[in-house]
Amino acid sequence: MCQECGCSINHKHEHSHREEVNLFKKVLERNDLQAEENREHFEEHGVFAINLMSSPGAGKTSLLEKTIESLSDLRVGVIEGDLETDRDAQRIRAKGAPAVQISTGSACHLDAFMVHEGIHELPLEGLDLVFIENVGNLVCPASYDVGAHMNVVLLSVVEGDDKPEKYPVMFKSAQLMVITKTDLLPYVDFSVEKAIRSARKVNPSIDVIRLSAKTGEGMEEWLEYLRFKVKAFRKSLV
Repeated sequence: MCQECGCSINHKHEHSHREEVNLFKKVLERNDLQAEENREHFEEHGVFAINLMSSPGAGKTSLLEKTIESLSDLRVGVIEGDLETDRDAQRIRAKGAPAVQISTGSACHLDAFMVHEGIHELPLEGLDLVFIENVGNLVCPASYDVGAHMNVVLLSVVEGDDKPEKYPVMFKSAQLMVITKTDLLPYVDFSVEKAIRSARKVNPSIDVIRLSAKTGEGMEEWLEYLRFKVKAFRKSLV
């Protein structure tokens, strides 16, 4: 488990637990300050930033590949977070978008300081939209503000429609839930309606889009959503 996000806190000994909780709060406070600086940096360059989160294998990189291919009217960059390898960044670059790989080692999430490093490796002057693809994990990334303007969580149909209530912090932190791999619905025991109810039980205001990056179903709604968010963001800067 990660030694900095709080998931390794020892709950057995009260004194030790109290010290570790206080330390975790200080870590989050420092992180939040850096996150605000990241957000300001994005805004100085007129770039809208999205923190993309999910469990491993939910289809984050596949969705980004399809998005880059289809969103020709917006210039996209990506900050990739993984424990090891730069395979996802290579996939993004192969689609013609700039990508920075952040290897977190044993850390199960990106934090604002890691993202800050990635920001300075991207050509922000030539971008409209930056995706921060977080480490695949439905727990720890939800606790860390990385300096994005919104959080998006992916839920694939192979995971189960009760995930939002099992991992409420993640779904509470998100403004949008994208139900992915809908082309597999005929083959799995997954109810889209139940998943939406589960998500809105913990976050009544969460938006929902269902799509398949493989077949293209629902992609246009996703692209229009992105265009709308970028346009609204630009207006807010005036």
